[in-house]
Amino acid sequence: MATKGIMLVCAAGMSTSMLVSKMQKAAEERGIDADIFAVSASEVDAKMGSRPVDVMLLGPQVRYMKTKFEEKAAKNNIAIDIINMQDYGMMDGEKVLDSALALME
Repeated sequence: MATKGIMLVCAAGMSTSMLVSKMQKAAEERGIDADIFAVSASEVDAKMGSRPVDVMLLGPQVRYMKTKFEEKAAKNNIAIDIINMQDYGMMDGEKVLDSALALME
């Protein structure tokens, strides 16, 4: 199975680090080869060009930036969505991973 690139975007790139860890654990438990990482909104362009990304998930705090990233994501064949606020607040790595995987189907 090919590695799935999942990029989480937040304001500073730090608040999603715990969520990334929980998503990585869930992916490992399921045998899913995934490169899950978090970046700040200002780093999106650089990371999009340097790492394979299949899905971009925006943290609820940067949901207003979705339209800004949609065109770039479309040009790079990257699915984009906003992380469910409740799943984000609960740091539910399983549900957020499920959302990312569903976007890749």
